[in-house]
Amino acid sequence: MRGVTTAGAPNCLIVTGMPGAGKSTVTRLVAERLPRSALLDGDELNRMIVSGFVWALGEPADEAAQQVELLHRNLCALANNFADAGFTPLIDAVIPSREKLDFFLDLLAPRHVLFVVLTPGIEVCQHRNTIRDPRERFDFDGYEVLDADMKREFGDVGWWFDTAGLTPDQTADCIVREASRRALVN
Repeated sequence: MRGVTTAGAPNCLIVTGMPGAGKSTVTRLVAERLPRSALLDGDELNRMIVSGFVWALGEPADEAAQQVELLHRNLCALANNFADAGFTPLIDAVIPSREKLDFFLDLLAPRHVLFVVLTPGIEVCQHRNTIRDPRERFDFDGYEVLDADMKREFGDVGWWFDTAGLTPDQTADCIVREASRRALVN
């Protein structure tokens, strides 16, 4: 699986994109294609907070920011532990800014990090959200702002992968095959 490893060592693969881009589906499919992998889903990790959870855009804003930082620290700690044990960690999380990406890169150093931004387009993301199970929907009206912010903040970093015309399986196959060549950020 050369596409997701470097000289036999596991890379850390971060898959991001807007809500509805396909992060959860694609990271699971990529993980299933690798001989040793660990899927680290930011949404799942957030569900570990039983009482007192504040979502990323919720109130109070300072508590939301603290919980986002805690989530990112935990994702990176788990990724490091899995990588040390020879597993390829795949992180599924929305990374909205260069500052947040740099935070991940700092915490994952000295590992090689592959960074894939799924970009099927705003309309596709919105549509996918409407057809999700109601319990999995993410009510979000900031697609245009998030898309512009991500492009401005780190549009030249990693692999911006337009997946609008691909199935999830085709997307996963491409990532496994090409990520080490197209998505390496450090």
